[in-house]
This record gives sequence, C-alpha cells and structure tokens, in this order.
Amino acid sequence: MIVRWLGLVDYEPTFRAMQKFVDERDGASRDEIWLLEHSPVFTLGMAGDRAHLLMPGDIPVVAADRGGQVTYHGPGQLVAYPLLDVRRLGISVRGLVLQLEQAVIDLVATHGVTAVGRRDAPGVYVEGRKLASLGLRIRRGSSYHGLALNVDMDLAPFARINPCGMAGMQVTQLADFGIRADVEQVGRQFAQALASGLGVPLTTP
Repeated sequence: MIVRWLGLVDYEPTFRAMQKFVDERDGASRDEIWLLEHSPVFTLGMAGDRAHLLMPGDIPVVAADRGGQVTYHGPGQLVAYPLLDVRRLGISVRGLVLQLEQAVIDLVATHGVTAVGRRDAPGVYVEGRKLASLGLRIRRGSSYHGLALNVDMDLAPFARINPCGMAGMQVTQLADFGIRADVEQVGRQFAQALASGLGVPLTTP
C-alpha cells in the first residue's frame, strides 16, 4: 500500500481525484492511502439531511457520495483516504470500518488514551466525545472517502452542525489529552497501524 502525504488541500478537487483513481484502477493497481488536511469545509453524505447544517455561515458545504451525515474538515485534522481493492483484500465493508477504527484506537493507546468504537454510530470516541468520524463509499470493488481524526484544530465549527447527524454530540481532539504532534506525523502513525491490521506492507511513492 502506497502512502502519500498531500498536505493542506481543498476538498472538492481531492474528492474528484479519488473518484478518478477508482474509475481508472484495475486488478493490478496498487492500493494507496492518502493523508492530508482540508481547508475549512462541511461535507454532506448521500443520505445526509441538510437540517443538520445548523448555521454553516461562510464555510462552504459540499455534497459527497459517501455514507454518513454532515461533518466538518479543517486545518489541524488528519484526513485519511484508503483507496483499497476490498475484493482483493477479502474484507467486508464492516470489516474495513472496524480496521479504520482500530487503527485510531491503537494509535491513541500508545499515548495512554483509551478510545472505543460504537456499533450504532461509526467513529472513535473518548469518554463519550467523538475523536474521529468515518464515512466510506465502495464502488467497483474499491473503497474511497475514509476517516477524519481531530488532532489540534479549531473545534468551533462543529457547533454549527449536528456532527454526523447527532444533536448535542460533543467532539474532542488529541490536543485535549496532551498529545502534541503534527498532522503528518499522526497520519503516518495511523497508516502504519492500518497497514498492520490489514496485513499489508507500506511503501512511499
């Protein structure tokens, strides 16, 4: 699996690049994981209810072809897009969700923080507050979209929405637990944890 650090990028062109990657790949294509930060944006899943956009204000809203409701992306948040041939890996959608969650759980455990997943609401939580959100799409046997892990960011925009469609949901970030690390560093740790869980080696381009 090739790991790529893309830096700070806008959402919509990255979304289109993922779609293009999935459309053009074949059985011989290498799996990739894209690690990045997004400029401020609210994204709404395919079944998303715009009623959960309480007061988006000047932050753009983009409709995406992923599962889930509304979420926020911004600088200081790790976004990880696993572009995987799930048929070749022999993993189910639920299995991939669990692997993504477990990679975050394992990562924060190395810093002494206990996190958990929830069957009724995909994502990773610490003390009932959401640390990472998750939304996937599987098309042509391949996954795209992925996971957003709050590292050290401005959490205020989450108050403008019902995060993941859950009114009153509190969010948190690694910095709240004294974990000070840059987003790229956290991303590479996450990618290694995910690759270990999937049983595949990581390489750089």
